[in-house]
Amino acid sequence: MTIIDITRTLKNGMPVWPGDTPFSYELSSTKAENGSANVGRVVMSTHTGTHVDAPFHFDEKGKRIEELDLSLYIGKALVIEIVKKEFITVEDLQKHDLQGYERLLIKTGSWPDPATFPETYTCIAPEAASYLAVSGVRLIGVESPSVDPLNSKEMLAHHALNNKGIHILESIDLHEAEPGEYELIAMPLKVEKADGSPVRAVLRKE
Repeated sequence: MTIIDITRTLKNGMPVWPGDTPFSYELSSTKAENGSANVGRVVMSTHTGTHVDAPFHFDEKGKRIEELDLSLYIGKALVIEIVKKEFITVEDLQKHDLQGYERLLIKTGSWPDPATFPETYTCIAPEAASYLAVSGVRLIGVESPSVDPLNSKEMLAHHALNNKGIHILESIDLHEAEPGEYELIAMPLKVEKADGSPVRAVLRKE
């Protein structure tokens, strides 16, 4: 069994969405101080690194993270590669056989330097949501920090995907994953009423 870690490393100084909470980890108490154990403290946004968006992130009436169907975040997944695109369109997706896959991960290479937040990256065209839904896709994973452009206020792709019942996994790292079929495991934390959650995302392949 081969395991490919597609999670971006959480560490001090890592790039986060402009204006969002910086990631911080420190020892709040050390074994040397208390004679018992090292205990760490983490400060972060719910959208730091590899993460799941709950619909409440962009819809006041949307489901919170603890209400999501966990079965979508574990199971058979397809990795496809679509590079050098500003938006992934229906035409791009039609070049791939998506039938039989509820989980689709798209390798774009649009975040080449993990130490720097990308000014531009590949997004999902809102009209692609209908095609994905008809194809049976219920979760989409992207390497980009968002399915929408950096300056988007309307978050059209987020809404279009949600309206078709498609869940969103963002900021995965597929540079070690070749296109093909895998098992995805990317479980969100059970944070009450949260708008999103970091995940430890891996692909398994026999």
